[in-house]
Amino acid sequence: MVRHMFSNLLLLWSLSHDLYITGLTYNAPQEQSWNNQNLSSVPLDLDVRLRRLDLSNNLIRQLHTLALPYLEQLDLSSNQLDFISDGAFENLARLEQLNLSRNGLNNNLGSNSKALQSLSGLKTLDISMNGLSDDAVELYLRNKSSLDQLQMTGNALKRLSHSLFKESKGLRTITIDDNLISEIEQGTFEPLIHLETLNLAKNNLAHICDFKLHQIKYLNLSRNSVEFFVTRQDDQLYRLEVLDLSYNKLLYFPIVPKMNCLRYLYLQNNMIGTLNSEATMVSETNSLYNEITRKKIVSKNNLHSNWRPMPLIYIDLSYNHFRSFPLETLSLLSSLETLNFSYNCLQNIFWDIRNYSESGHVRQLFFPSLKHLDLQSNGLLYMSPLFLNSLTQIETLNLEDNSVQPCASTDHLRSSQSTQQINVSTSCVALGQLRTLKHLNLKENNIKILEPHTFQRTSLVSLNLAKNVHMVIHEGALEGAQTSLQSLIISEINMSSSHLSLPCLPALTQLNLSNNHLDVIPSSLICSPLREVDIRNNVLMTLNHSLIQALSTHLTIMYISGNRFNCCDSKWLKILNETKIKLPDIGEAECFTRVRKFVMMEYLKNHVLNCLFHTQPQEVHPGQIIIIILFVGVILAVLIVFSRKLCCTQRSFVV
Repeated sequence: MVRHMFSNLLLLWSLSHDLYITGLTYNAPQEQSWNNQNLSSVPLDLDVRLRRLDLSNNLIRQLHTLALPYLEQLDLSSNQLDFISDGAFENLARLEQLNLSRNGLNNNLGSNSKALQSLSGLKTLDISMNGLSDDAVELYLRNKSSLDQLQMTGNALKRLSHSLFKESKGLRTITIDDNLISEIEQGTFEPLIHLETLNLAKNNLAHICDFKLHQIKYLNLSRNSVEFFVTRQDDQLYRLEVLDLSYNKLLYFPIVPKMNCLRYLYLQNNMIGTLNSEATMVSETNSLYNEITRKKIVSKNNLHSNWRPMPLIYIDLSYNHFRSFPLETLSLLSSLETLNFSYNCLQNIFWDIRNYSESGHVRQLFFPSLKHLDLQSNGLLYMSPLFLNSLTQIETLNLEDNSVQPCASTDHLRSSQSTQQINVSTSCVALGQLRTLKHLNLKENNIKILEPHTFQRTSLVSLNLAKNVHMVIHEGALEGAQTSLQSLIISEINMSSSHLSLPCLPALTQLNLSNNHLDVIPSSLICSPLREVDIRNNVLMTLNHSLIQALSTHLTIMYISGNRFNCCDSKWLKILNETKIKLPDIGEAECFTRVRKFVMMEYLKNHVLNCLFHTQPQEVHPGQIIIIILFVGVILAVLIVFSRKLCCTQRSFVV
């Protein structure tokens, strides 16, 4: 029995000892940071129970043996580390994450690489910005079968060989951006069957001749010199979901895998569209494909056959060289929801498609899922009604910085062949055709006039009309949209109050009237549940306090600076203060009297006294004049009585 009790005690002691050693006791430290301490070496008194250790941003140059058997994460980034002794990591059996970025690991490769070979259980390794060459990286990646994530940003790699990752076939994420890579050997990434994310941005890659990475979900090739991207047709499924080819030298649309999962395609800042017409571009792309794949049959449209089944929901084509809108190619994308076509060279969007003629049958295409279209900064004058008809689900349309003149209504514009014969230099755009439109940006289009019923039949929620200098808004221009409109921007159009007529807008919550010449706020706003109002930089001297009182029910924020408010007519301001409505620019707001101007906040502290002496004569109420006369009379009477008493007192002393 004694022996049995002794064995139980021994077991209990052993368990408690293990708990203490492994750091599971309540007092055991989990993490320690020596970040940015100007250390030249690793501290000697580190707790052996540590699991996470941060030594980043120091001056450590050499690393010797670390006796931290339970350490899981080690950060040595941004030091001056150029020497790691052979056995430095031998006692780090549990280390999974190691950050060695921003050091000098291009030196002492033999010792340094041998030290890293002992970390066979490493899952995450960052060796970015160490000036590493191709051969150096291959040495550092030896014996890394458990590696899951690898970061090699900002090194000096020029060529990726098929042997580079032969001992790291479990990799899921590889980042090799900002290097000098111009060549990738076949077989470099193909064996990495678990690879999902590959970032090769900011390199010197010129061509992707035959993309074969079936396993990758995210591929970043931005900021290279890629001229074309071609995939040979096969029946294998590609898992690619995001492809970033932005900031390259593409002349053509990429030929993506036929069976793919692509949802996001980034093609901004390229040279697509330089070949003028869509037909020419498609023909050239197919010829290139046949040349690369050495196919003799040239009749098949490989570009369109590969794009048709693509489940793309987002494509960015901004900052390219399109002179015409690629209607047929983009209409193949039946799942497309967002299209960014800003900063191109469009002037007109004609219905210029195959099998269309002036006298023949009109072939109508559709963008059945497109909700958000950005056409900013194209110089657009004209958009075909047939094109507008194709936008059956459009909700957001950005036409900022173009030359679009909205039509009065769409009744006289028919989607027929005759619409192609309109003189585009004087034609307008029938925005009323867009029944599902909710958000419209017409900022800076040099619009001359908004005719009545311009937005009839739309479902507008927000409308931006800013920077259309000298635009005339016809009474009734907002009819048809007034019940749904929630946000309205009419800033920077040089408009005076006499030319601004707004209907009752029962849904309006945000209004921007800044940078105009308004001296009165439209009284029709009394029926709007406004939450935010911007009236900065107008010529307002006061605000209708009855209107402000009505608006204060919903109003939460108001911008008022840059006006010429009358200091002594501030009843409206008291209402805003009492209701605790935010005035973010009250510190910049000024008010004026006949004598001088004041910062409104300072003036309000003594507004009664200031108004008494500085109010402009023409603005003084008759009752105020009577009070002032009486006040002065009383003061004079008191002075006379006081002086007589003083005189009498002096005489009595003389006697």
